[in-house]
Amino acid sequence: MNMLGKWLIFIPFLLGLQNSSDNSISLPDPVYKEKFTVVLDAGHGGHDPGNLGNGYLEKNIALRIVLEAGKILEKDPNVEVIYTRKDDTFVDLYVRGEIANKAKADLFVSVHCDSHTSNAHGAGTFVLGLHANKQNFEIAKKENSVIYLEDNYETRYAEYDINSPESVIGLTIMQEEFLDQSIMLAKMMQDKFAKKLKRNDRKVKQAGFIVLHQTFMPSVLIESGFLTNKNEGSYLDSRKGQSEMGKAIAEAILNYKEALQYNFDESQTSQQTVITPPPVVVEEKTEATETVKEVAVKADNVEIEKQDRDTAKELNQAVPIDTQEKKEEVKQEKPKEVLVEPELKPETADKPEETETAPNAEKAGVKANIVYKVQLMASSRDLPLNSEDFRGLSALSKEAYKNLYRYFYGNTSSYLQATLFKSNADAKGYTSSFIVAYKDGVRIPLDEARKYTGE
Repeated sequence: MNMLGKWLIFIPFLLGLQNSSDNSISLPDPVYKEKFTVVLDAGHGGHDPGNLGNGYLEKNIALRIVLEAGKILEKDPNVEVIYTRKDDTFVDLYVRGEIANKAKADLFVSVHCDSHTSNAHGAGTFVLGLHANKQNFEIAKKENSVIYLEDNYETRYAEYDINSPESVIGLTIMQEEFLDQSIMLAKMMQDKFAKKLKRNDRKVKQAGFIVLHQTFMPSVLIESGFLTNKNEGSYLDSRKGQSEMGKAIAEAILNYKEALQYNFDESQTSQQTVITPPPVVVEEKTEATETVKEVAVKADNVEIEKQDRDTAKELNQAVPIDTQEKKEEVKQEKPKEVLVEPELKPETADKPEETETAPNAEKAGVKANIVYKVQLMASSRDLPLNSEDFRGLSALSKEAYKNLYRYFYGNTSSYLQATLFKSNADAKGYTSSFIVAYKDGVRIPLDEARKYTGE
């Protein structure tokens, strides 16, 4: 029921962000649901005060802005608002993402305040991605340093070094399916800040925020202004400033929701978009003997899809991202039969373990050379990985097996992460997809793999 109730986006679109204010935005085709769920995240809290410019407390300002935004959103009967915190409490970064994922939210919006040694000012909105420049990296590094206030952070974030720009490359994988939508929302936020509130527009940027990596939905992080700027700090600490910022955020969210709803209504009245359901797939009885490399490695039986993105070179330059996949001409031929294969084990339907075990499990999986993927289908057709048959999914790979080709989505050493890939595959229409496991490149039963990772 929840899955049927999601706003799903099937068609990738090209969104160009420029400094001009008259940008047009192409909208994806969603599937309508009764409630649009928004998770509002007030940064920091409790024993983590955040930035302290001019004596102002970031944790308090962020919370008040979030509550103002939530108060407006809650007036819409079609919107459900969930808060990661509503008082002065400390919430771990991974828990914030867990709240959004468990709620199957449509949006995740995190609110913060910035600081700087200069007299910098203005509001900016970030999406997850590679740091465009050193200052974007420093902003993310400062926000990510909150992990050191969490218990057991050495294990939970073992694979991430906040001092290393390279670490963010691994963080972007889970969010890249939602990058277009995240940028669209971020642009709407910035339009409200710059045009309605006349705030200095610091544009839409990319940086490696851990809190955004934890979510599996369109997500943005707002730096509402600089507390170190005397005038801006005073504005953000005022009732007027918090009310205006909260209202601008809420209006941007509602505009995003309405844009999707309008696009849905348009698609309901036209027959132009035809979506072909994916082939039915079940796993083979016979174990594969061929080796399968990870998605990042090129091999004879594995094709890798890489998405190169340009990053902005200037601090105030928006990040233009071309997510339009190259389409190849496909001969109009009758598709061949898809072979149906029974699943190995019923464990694919098991519920994932608690999130607290994920970092340990992933570390164990890496050590044991365990790789989980989601098998989308097995077909006699050799499809290019940028084919429209995959409905915009990336991080794809394929494997030749006997007279078939197995097609996979995702690549992770954590079963819990694999369940998130599975959820997204379901959302794209691959409801018969299932999780498979490999050890040292050889396919093994799922329950055996989970023993290695302790999940």
